[in-house]
Amino acid sequence: MFNKPLTIAIDGYSACGKSTLARALAKRLGYSYIDTGAMYRAVTLHLQRQNVDLDDEGAVAGAMQSLRITFRPSDNHVLLNGEDVESEIRGLAVSKLVSPVAALSIVRRAMVEQQRQMGKDGGVILDGRDIGTVVFPDADLKLFVTADLDTRVDRRLRELRGAGREVQRVDVAANLEERDYIDSHRDDSPLRQADDAILLDNTDLGLDELVDRGAALVADLRADR
Repeated sequence: MFNKPLTIAIDGYSACGKSTLARALAKRLGYSYIDTGAMYRAVTLHLQRQNVDLDDEGAVAGAMQSLRITFRPSDNHVLLNGEDVESEIRGLAVSKLVSPVAALSIVRRAMVEQQRQMGKDGGVILDGRDIGTVVFPDADLKLFVTADLDTRVDRRLRELRGAGREVQRVDVAANLEERDYIDSHRDDSPLRQADDAILLDNTDLGLDELVDRGAALVADLRADR
């Protein structure tokens, strides 16, 4: 039906602009926004704090039992067992480990189930790496956002330095390249563009233009129903 709340899936590589698009488009549409990448970052921080060996499946499973991830409605900050960890999960220490953590099947199963529960009623935009292929393969609209590596490195560098973190460009570039490889080669839910996803190249787009394109695709979808 025309007025049925949509489920919108946005996938893509790290620092391609998918979260920026998802957040801004959700605000424009009056939808909820679920940052699934932040959820995996929160899991990573949780495992780091408990010094969990990622090769020890039992230890990972045990640590997951004491894990609760929510989003604060006022600003969408991620809460780890009630604690605001938004700033901490964006650091390079978590970034270096999040892809190996996200590749663990036990972690993915737990997060996918939670994400499905969060988005089951529609009126939601989720961004990540397997939203359109695994979490919501029947999403009403699927977008796959991309940008060239240099652009992505520059964006992530500005983000980190803007948060007061001293990082070198070479380290950011190495981290993104490593995450790209792990995310796209893992056995469980690898990053790939869904067959019915629409590709958006964000290399040279400003935020307003990117959001306008997303909103136009939503309008086209509604017009066809």
